[in-house]
Amino acid sequence: MTASFQQQLEFWGPQAVQRPTPSLAEAEAYCRRLARTHYENFPVASCFLPRPLRRHFYNVYAYCRWADDLADEIEDAERSLSLLSWWRERLDECYAGSANHPVFVALQTTISQFEIPRAPFDDLISAFEQDQRVSEYETFEQLRDYCRRSANPVGRLVLYVCRQHSEQNVEWSDSICTGLQLANFWQDVGRDLDLGRVYLPREDRERFSYNDEALHARITNEAFSRLMRFEVDRARGYLLAGLPLAGQLPGRLQVDVDLFVRGGLRILDRIEAIGYRVWEQRPVVTKGDVLVLLVGSLCRATGRRFGRGKMPAGCVKARVSGQKAAHR
Repeated sequence: MTASFQQQLEFWGPQAVQRPTPSLAEAEAYCRRLARTHYENFPVASCFLPRPLRRHFYNVYAYCRWADDLADEIEDAERSLSLLSWWRERLDECYAGSANHPVFVALQTTISQFEIPRAPFDDLISAFEQDQRVSEYETFEQLRDYCRRSANPVGRLVLYVCRQHSEQNVEWSDSICTGLQLANFWQDVGRDLDLGRVYLPREDRERFSYNDEALHARITNEAFSRLMRFEVDRARGYLLAGLPLAGQLPGRLQVDVDLFVRGGLRILDRIEAIGYRVWEQRPVVTKGDVLVLLVGSLCRATGRRFGRGKMPAGCVKARVSGQKAAHR
């Protein structure tokens, strides 16, 4: 467990000394600090969020951060399950109109203002509980169900806060979130195995004749390369299928969605570029990549705004400059 989360758990967890309920301003400040200090991409993305919505995104992020840490930062699975149960009880209280934990004091206002149902919050806890019980997936459908609860709720919460929740937008958002989750899995095959987790479905491994012995020995061979090519292509398909969502959102929100999709696609491109040798090297999106992606997302949003089908000339120059900077 990281020292910072240990301190948070001691101060606000179930064993903490009873403390006065924080004011709304104090609770929102807590969520803002958590978002700005724990998520490396959030400060960049939040620059393009409408200012009135930022505090609500911070509140939602703080909930997700705590739930995720209760699952991943606790070494004992049974204790993690107990803490996740405690977190669900806090969610129960929140929807019943009572809260004393800063995350839920802040989240109450967001839930009320945007009429957010509790299902997305519950689904996240369910997925994190599954992490404590399930370490390997037999089929892709099982893995996709896990993504439905571990990743898709985040996109749905964003749509609620942006007042863009509709059947079509949810379909696109779910596809993006599943694609991002899969991209992260294929980026972190080695890290997950270190934690005893295997997200490569057994049916896929068997299809490409990549056996358990090779998996646990972390062997890169032709079977593994074909397996990873298949998984990367499938993840890319999910991301591209959801990309139309960017064009349906208002203003700067287009930049956020486009940027996250392109970031996921860049991870997949990096995996492909290293010949799928993720056992030996963890592919990453560099700062130079982020610059290029950001310029591209801004220009695509500008092109949509003015009804042009192609990137404005000024954006082409900026993107070329960004690409040169990325390769220095």
